Amino acid sequence: MRVRPYAGLPWPLRWLARLLTVLLALGLVLAGVVAVIVRQSFPQVEGELKIAGLTGSVEVKRDRHGVPHIYADTAEDLFLAQGFVHAQDRFWEMDFRRHVTAGRLSEMFGAATLGNDKAIRTMGWRRVAEQELSMLSERTRRYLDSYAKGVNAWLAANPNASDRSLEYSVLKLQNSAYRPEPWSKLDSVAWLKAMAWDLRSNMEDEIDRALAAAKLPRERVDQLYPGYPFAKHRPIVTQGAIAQDRFEEKAEPRLAGVSALTGAAKAFDAVRSTMGTPEREGVGSNSWVVSGEHTVTGKPLLANDPHLSPAMPSVWYQAGLHCRKKSEACMYDVTGFTFSGVPGVIIGQTAKFAWGFTNLGPDVADLYLEQVKDGAYLYKGKWAELEAREEQIKVAGGAPVTITVRSTRHGPLVNEVMESVKPTGEATAVALQWTALMPGRTVDAIFDLNQAADWNEFRAAAALFEVPSQNLIYADTEGKIGYQAPGRIPVREKGDGTWPVPGWTGEYEWKTAPIPYDQLPTVSDPAEGYIVTANNAVIDPGRYKPLLTEDWAYGYRSQRITDLLDAEIKKGKLDAAAMSRIQQDTRNGFAGTLVPALMNVNLAGPAVEARRLLKDWDGSQTLDSAPAAYFNAVWRHLLKGLFDDDLPEAARPAGGDRWYEVVGNLLERPDDPFWDDTTTEELTETRDGVLRQAMADAYQELADRLGADVRQWRWGDLHTLKLTNASFGASGIAPIEMLFNRGPLSLPGGKDAVNATGWNAQRGYEVNAVPSMRMVADLSDLGKSQWINLTGASGHAFHDNYWDQAEVWAQGRLIPMRAPAAHTLTLRP
Repeated sequence: MRVRPYAGLPWPLRWLARLLTVLLALGLVLAGVVAVIVRQSFPQVEGELKIAGLTGSVEVKRDRHGVPHIYADTAEDLFLAQGFVHAQDRFWEMDFRRHVTAGRLSEMFGAATLGNDKAIRTMGWRRVAEQELSMLSERTRRYLDSYAKGVNAWLAANPNASDRSLEYSVLKLQNSAYRPEPWSKLDSVAWLKAMAWDLRSNMEDEIDRALAAAKLPRERVDQLYPGYPFAKHRPIVTQGAIAQDRFEEKAEPRLAGVSALTGAAKAFDAVRSTMGTPEREGVGSNSWVVSGEHTVTGKPLLANDPHLSPAMPSVWYQAGLHCRKKSEACMYDVTGFTFSGVPGVIIGQTAKFAWGFTNLGPDVADLYLEQVKDGAYLYKGKWAELEAREEQIKVAGGAPVTITVRSTRHGPLVNEVMESVKPTGEATAVALQWTALMPGRTVDAIFDLNQAADWNEFRAAAALFEVPSQNLIYADTEGKIGYQAPGRIPVREKGDGTWPVPGWTGEYEWKTAPIPYDQLPTVSDPAEGYIVTANNAVIDPGRYKPLLTEDWAYGYRSQRITDLLDAEIKKGKLDAAAMSRIQQDTRNGFAGTLVPALMNVNLAGPAVEARRLLKDWDGSQTLDSAPAAYFNAVWRHLLKGLFDDDLPEAARPAGGDRWYEVVGNLLERPDDPFWDDTTTEELTETRDGVLRQAMADAYQELADRLGADVRQWRWGDLHTLKLTNASFGASGIAPIEMLFNRGPLSLPGGKDAVNATGWNAQRGYEVNAVPSMRMVADLSDLGKSQWINLTGASGHAFHDNYWDQAEVWAQGRLIPMRAPAAHTLTLRP
C-alpha cells in the first residue's frame, strides 16, 4: 500500500506541505552541492604529498586549531613548505592582497574597485617593491624564491576554482575568465607596503588639521591637539640621550636649556600647547616586557597585542618554522605570527628570545601643497617639469582605464585620487612624500630577526627594519630585556610635519639622510625592571633633540599598564596569568575625569536614574556593565554635541584619548566657544547645558534600544563585533555575506582601554578595531608561551579552523603556542 503523507489535510494545506517539501529538498540538494564545493578546497593535513622543488622531506605537524609547525633540514625547504602551507589555508587571501598592493583589484571585481586601484597605482607601491628586490641580500632573494615555489606547487596541484576555495567559485559567477597567476617574490615584497600604509603615522592628522582650519581659526584648531601629558603619562624611554652622535643609555642630555625645555613641555600642556597627538582610529598596540627580578620564575615575561581593524580571516597566521638541526644550511627555530604571502615570522619567539611590536608612529609622511600649471610645478621661483607616467588598469567586464600619474620632487600628486586630500589657498595640487615610497631592506630584517642569537644581533637586525617604524621589545632566556626604536624617520629643514606645507618655497624639504639608527632611542635592563610601549611618547623632548613626531597616542593605555604592573609588583612576583589579566583590563581612562563633572550638573527627568549607575562605578567596561553602556553613550553624545557643529564631517571626533585631553581641558573652561552650538543662533550654550543634554540624549537612545529599565542595560549588547570577510563580506548580497562573515560577538573593553576594542562615536558602538592577536611569552620555558588569534588558521569558510579561536579570543583566554600535534603531513621531493 502506498503511503500518502498528506492525506486527510485540506487541499490548501496539502499544497503548502508539498511546496515546503520541495523547497526543503531543493535546499538540501543545494546545501549538499555547496558542502561538496566547500570541502573540496580543504587542505590535506595527513599522509604524504610530493612537492616539486624540495631537496628533502618536510614534516608539517598541525595542532587541533590547525596551526602548523614545519620541520625541515634546509632553509630553502623550510620556506618552500611555508609557502605551500600558507597557500593551502589562505591562497585566496594572498591573491586578493597582491591585487590590492598592485592596484589590480578591478581585474577581479570590475569597476567597483577602480578608486582603490587608482590611488595605489598613483603611489606606486609595486614599483617601489620592484626597486627593493635588487637591494635585498642574495640570501633573502633565495628564500623569497623558495617561498614562491611552494605557493606555486600548491597552485599547480589545484587548477580548478573549486579546488582553491569557495571564494573562487563565487567569483566565477561574476568573472568567469579570472585565473590566478603564479606567485612571485615581488608579490611578497609588495605586501609590506600594505602593512606600512596601515601604520602610516599622521597623514590623516595633517588633513584633519587643514580641514578644521577651513572652519575655525588656528588657535581653536590648536585646542584640538593638546600637548602630550608627560607630567602624568610616562614615556617609553626614561633614561639616556644622544652623546657623540649616538644614543647612549647612561648619558645625560646636553641640549641647551634642557630643564627649561622640560618645564616648558609641562607648561605648554597646561596652556593647551599645539604639540599634540591625534586619535588614530583602528591603529595602535600594546606591548610590555618584565624582567626576571619581578617574576615568579626569575626569567622575563613578554606580552604583545597589536590593534588593527578586524579582518575575516585574521591578518595574522600562526606558524612554527623549525630546522631539525641548526647549521649554516638551516638557522631557524622560530614560532609566531606570520603574514600569509610573506615568508618568515613577524612577531614571536625563537629558542633563545621573544620579541614584540607596537606602532612607534613617527611622522614619516608629509603633504606638500603644490602650484601646478601646464605640466609644470613651481619650485623656488622656477617652473620644473612634472614627472609623468601612464598606468593602465584592466577592468573585469569593461574596457581598460588609463590614468596619468604626475609627480613633483616631493612625490606623486594624490589629490586627484584621494577625495579627502584637497589643495587650498594658492595651491592647485597636493603631493605625498612618504618613507614607504623609498626602497629599503625591511624584508632582510625579517630573516635576520628570525635567526638572531642575542640582543646585539637582534639590534643589528632591527637596523634594517625601515618601514613601518615600530617599537621593538625584547626578552631572552638569559634574563635580558630591551627596547629599540628602528625605522627611517626623516629630518626636516623646517616645520614639524603637523600641517600640509607649501612645496614651492623649498623651505620644508627633507634632508638627504634620515635620523641615524645609532641615534634612535634604545634601552636595556632599565632600573624599573620593565618596559611598556602602547603608542605613547617614546622619550621626553627635553631629553632628545631629533623630532620623531608631534603626534603620539596620549599614554592612557601605557600608563594604565604601568600602574597595573606596579600594583602587581607590590603584591609580589608576576606570572604569565598576571600578564594576561592586564591584557584584559577594561577600565576607561577618562571616567575618573568625566563622571565627577556629570555628577555636578543639575539634572531632571528619567536620565537621573541612569546617572545613578555611575555613582560608584570603577570605570570597568565589562560585558554586563550597565554603567559602561550609559557612560559610553554619554561620551558619544557629548562628542557629537560639542564638535559636530564646529568641524567638517571628515574631521569630527571618533573618540579616543586625544579627545580625553581635549574635553578634559574644556571641562575647566565652562564658557569656551566650543560649548556653544553654532546652529542655535538665539542661544549661547555653556558646559553644564551640553553635559545635561548629552546625558538626556544618551538615556533616550539606550531606552529605545535596550529598554527603559536602566539596570538591564549591558555594554555587551551595544559593543559587538561582526567579523567581515575582506573581499565578499560587504558585497551587499546577503546570501554571499552569510557564507563568509561570522558573529556578532559581544566584547568588553573600549577604545584606549588596555583591552582596546575600538568604536567610532560618529557611527555607533560597533567594534571597528581590535587586539588582532595576543601573545604572552614565558622566557623561563618557551614551551609554556601562549597566544590567540582573532579568527583561526584557515581561510576556508566552514572549515573547523575558520574561526575556532574567535570565541576563545573574545573571552580573553589564550592557547599554547606549542600544542600537541593532531595531524602530520609529510612533504617529499
